[in-house]
Amino acid sequence: MNLFKNTNNNKRYYTLDYFYKQKFNSKVFKVSLNAGFTCPNIDGTVGYGGCIYCSKLGSGDYAGNVADDLITQFNSVKKVLHEKWPNAKYIGYFQARTNTHAPLSVLKEKYETILKLDNVVGLSIATRPDAISDEALDYLGELNKRTFLTIELGLQTIHEKTSKLINRCHTLDCFEKMVYKLKDKQINVVVHIINGLPYEDKSMMLETIHYLNKLPIDGIKIHMLHILKDTPLSILYQKKNFKVLTKEEYVDIVCDQLEILKSNIVINRITGDPNADDLIEPHWLVKKFGVLNEIDKELVKRNTYQGFNESILNKTKQLILNNIKNNDLVVDATIGNGHDTLFLSKLVTKGFIFGFDIQKSAINNTKNLLDCNNINNYQLFLENHQNIANVLDEYKNKISLIVFNLGYLPGGDKMITTNHKSTIKAIKGSLSLLNNKGIILINVYPGHDEGFKEHQALEKYLKELKGYNVNYFYNIDNKEAPYLIEIKKNHS
Repeated sequence: MNLFKNTNNNKRYYTLDYFYKQKFNSKVFKVSLNAGFTCPNIDGTVGYGGCIYCSKLGSGDYAGNVADDLITQFNSVKKVLHEKWPNAKYIGYFQARTNTHAPLSVLKEKYETILKLDNVVGLSIATRPDAISDEALDYLGELNKRTFLTIELGLQTIHEKTSKLINRCHTLDCFEKMVYKLKDKQINVVVHIINGLPYEDKSMMLETIHYLNKLPIDGIKIHMLHILKDTPLSILYQKKNFKVLTKEEYVDIVCDQLEILKSNIVINRITGDPNADDLIEPHWLVKKFGVLNEIDKELVKRNTYQGFNESILNKTKQLILNNIKNNDLVVDATIGNGHDTLFLSKLVTKGFIFGFDIQKSAINNTKNLLDCNNINNYQLFLENHQNIANVLDEYKNKISLIVFNLGYLPGGDKMITTNHKSTIKAIKGSLSLLNNKGIILINVYPGHDEGFKEHQALEKYLKELKGYNVNYFYNIDNKEAPYLIEIKKNHS
């Protein structure tokens, strides 16, 4: 049974294989082709030399032999795949160099040749944002009505300094405008990025993901920079010896990127696949499946997945699962409709849960929910949580977790909210209840008037709090979204 959505092999990210099977109800393969194109930053249209990392085959090392015609290239790959998957369908993948950088008549001849082949259900065309003319764009829009079309746009990084260093020869603004032009035609857009580009640190690589989250893209390819022989990058590396990511660093960055990335973006690729004979660094890349396995293991270790950061409630749940044991005493300080209370009660079946709320409807709803699920290790209080220390006086230094969801009751009267004054009193009282390993988790929603007052009051109070570690977790892509505060005793 799959535990995660958008996967058919229990990956913790939205796999391309799953996407294809859902769309075509069949196994689908991309057949890589080399149509003999060049690039605008090679032939002088916008520059010379090409991207400094590209091999002589122009990122088409596993595409077909350019000396063969496209049908021969296609059939040579299809023959191998067809023996194992006789009912598979195919997507022609124009991979090498910039596959829209030619007159429209040439593009039509090459694309249509592949579309006429049996069991071809679509095309995937790798290109640059500065290399799709208006007439080509119109043709792609028409083509998209006849087949499943994907345009793969090379971006690599959002940072202009890096982009100039690697000789991309186009701006970020150019890239963004092309994304919107393609989406206006309802064309599927996949973006290529590279981790480990010279002089970029982790924060810069994460910034690229945050930027892409704001665009209407459909998929992403994440590559690790590989330094190949006889490239300008190899010369730069020999002269400057810039830092190359270790496998552990790459895995850590990719997992962070997946946690940030929206869950509806399809992961088309998650590591590079260089030719070992041409590779200078990093050597760990040649063991592709080892890298994939390490990414899987790290996500399991973190207990996270793609889109994890979309909701701060995911982080709340993670911290709860990482800190609570079966026999602990826990408190839900704002029970609302009781769903969190139920979740907590199932984690402490040998322990006990206390719940607080000032609304009788919340108490009744929670009691009914717990009783329907045969939960009996609980006690609910129709009481303002500012009185938590007095109500639970006999449990001082014994509580492992106290959870606050500030704001109003979901589906209830929005005029009835938690109050900044009583919330601060509740936090002060809660500190006296914590055992040595206990934590307080506070979900803060500053998006309404009283919520903003709570946000300000908590910020002021926690700045002056001594003897405790206070951690904040935000949704960086949405400044108005709820955020999480974690409070725990400082044992240093």
